[in-house]
Amino acid sequence: MIRELVFIVSGYLMGGILFARLAAALLRRPSVVEGSEDGNPGTANAFQYGGALCGILTLLGDLSKGFWPLYFYQKSGGNFDAKPLLSALVLMAPVWGHAFPAQFHFQGGKGIAVTFGCLLGLCLATDTPLKALAFFFLFFSLVLRVNPNFYRTGITYLCALAAILLLPCPAGARLGFLGLTAAVLLRLHLSPEKREKLRIRFLWLEGRLPWAR
Repeated sequence: MIRELVFIVSGYLMGGILFARLAAALLRRPSVVEGSEDGNPGTANAFQYGGALCGILTLLGDLSKGFWPLYFYQKSGGNFDAKPLLSALVLMAPVWGHAFPAQFHFQGGKGIAVTFGCLLGLCLATDTPLKALAFFFLFFSLVLRVNPNFYRTGITYLCALAAILLLPCPAGARLGFLGLTAAVLLRLHLSPEKREKLRIRFLWLEGRLPWAR
């Protein structure tokens, strides 16, 4: 239990390191948070408002702070079958830290890149969550195109969660993905970005699907 507590706390604290802010300050770029429409200190805004190098540094940082806690947890003997509840908290901790960092008054980012970092680290135990999330992001971006990103992200996480609950997967990984999905959806709900109308299109077709009109 001590091991799990160490990785839960360290994962949350690492998640709270907002690399978008650090990269912008390091490169002397204007703030990628205050200057953005949604106030999200994440990879997309780092690319858009800070430039390519700022975006790359942010992406690598956000992936890393999700990956390493999960990697070292499993290398130290952590098991997602033996201790499902505690290991689930280890999995979701970096995402909650990024979305609600105590050092920034709980005003963080959406946690998409951090989620992928966590799921990459989880691949030592299972790659099902990573494949599910990647599949639905691609599906709702390229095939059944959901816009704007606000809705696409929420729908993607919910569909990936449903798939993970149905597919063979360690109990700790299922609970952990449920927890990090809750963090992402809550941050989306609290986001100040303007709620545009939902648009759903199939492939290259221009007309909206009937249920999205």
